[in-house]
Amino acid sequence: QVQLVESGGGLVQAGGSLRLSCQISRRASGISAMGWFRQAPGKEREFVSAITSGGMTLYADSVKGRFTVSRVNAQSTMWLQMNSLKNEDTAIYYCAGKNNFGLGPYNRENTWDYWGQGTQVTVSS
Repeated sequence: QVQLVESGGGLVQAGGSLRLSCQISRRASGISAMGWFRQAPGKEREFVSAITSGGMTLYADSVKGRFTVSRVNAQSTMWLQMNSLKNEDTAIYYCAGKNNFGLGPYNRENTWDYWGQGTQVTVSS
């Protein structure tokens, strides 16, 4: 059973930074990609970022240039550094794992295999 646990969420002022982390309960050798999605109140869950086991990174246009995803495979840990935060970044952020990155569009949540419980990020004006 693979479990993902997020941490690092909180309240921050607009323009500030937060760093989220995601820890996998076992070695991530069988997971080809890890990613972040978010869900704002009243909206659908949306793709934020992903990183493959080979180090390729992907970002949604809305966060490109502000967010940076990184991963340490040996520690089964992934981070999301979020800078220049905006009010519209307020959401619950979910960590996700994907066994076969090439199977299905990476930005569709139904193609990902494992999910964390989420961590709240609130950006205030």
